[in-house]
Amino acid sequence: MVNSRSQATSQFSLNKLDWNRIVAMLVWVLLLFGAASVRGANDDNVVVVDGTNEGTVFGVGNSVRITGTVKQGAMSFGGDVIVEGTVEGDVATIGGSVIQKAGSRIGGDVIVLGGSYHADTPANRRPEAMTMMYAGYQQELRDMMRNPTGIFSPHWTPTYFGTRLLVVLFWFLVSLGFTAAMPGTISRGIARLQLTSLRVAAIGLIGVVVLFGSVLLCLWIMPEPVRVLVGLLALLLWLVAGLFGRVILYAATGRWLQRKYATFGKNSEAVALLLGTSFWVLLTSLPYVWPFMATFILIISFGLALTARYRAGWSH
Repeated sequence: MVNSRSQATSQFSLNKLDWNRIVAMLVWVLLLFGAASVRGANDDNVVVVDGTNEGTVFGVGNSVRITGTVKQGAMSFGGDVIVEGTVEGDVATIGGSVIQKAGSRIGGDVIVLGGSYHADTPANRRPEAMTMMYAGYQQELRDMMRNPTGIFSPHWTPTYFGTRLLVVLFWFLVSLGFTAAMPGTISRGIARLQLTSLRVAAIGLIGVVVLFGSVLLCLWIMPEPVRVLVGLLALLLWLVAGLFGRVILYAATGRWLQRKYATFGKNSEAVALLLGTSFWVLLTSLPYVWPFMATFILIISFGLALTARYRAGWSH
């Protein structure tokens, strides 16, 4: 009897130690990725194109200055296009601006995404040429074009931390409202997730694949009115499943953290929701990890939504 009791005590201590190591490892990974994501500012390199170019000029991660003649067109990803000579075709940029100097000529359209179009008057262009411009998020698009992997590793700035705190507050209030409005449904969803989590995940994965495959197929072969209806229904299902599943996942995680580590508010639903929301917002903020966490949340959310009418005690 004494041996079995001491064995159970040692097993409990071992399990507790393992969970502490896992949490410490997550914090260490967060700090490691945070340090790795700090980068210096990139210099704005400029590629000069002189003489006559028969093709299309591209600039990836730098600006393009055209002092000669380009027969086709010019485009820059993450930089400006500065025209001092002649471009017979279109000029476009993403994350930069198109600058047309005096005495230069652009024969085609000007397309600017995340910047602006500047031209010294009078601008030498064809009368039928168009100018399409969207001037928002220039620095964000410039950084994305210059470093595409940067979308997976956010910069640790005060603005970023403030945004994350607002996300925690938003989902905490949403979860609190859902829990107050549908306590029985949320409780059954938590029980279903705890008892049959693998089955919920499998159903959610199959549902996501079938849903998105069916929607893409309908958008491809169906007439336009049907495509619009299918798109709206798919969007509605995604929103409902996302809200419903996230609340259950946050509540279940918060209750687990409450039992394991919380020393206050043991019976408080608000504390459990705050812990769960903070935990998942933290995971979805980790560089390079957040796409996997977001995919996991989507799969679990669809699984919970598709099994909402079933009780937790399914037959195995």
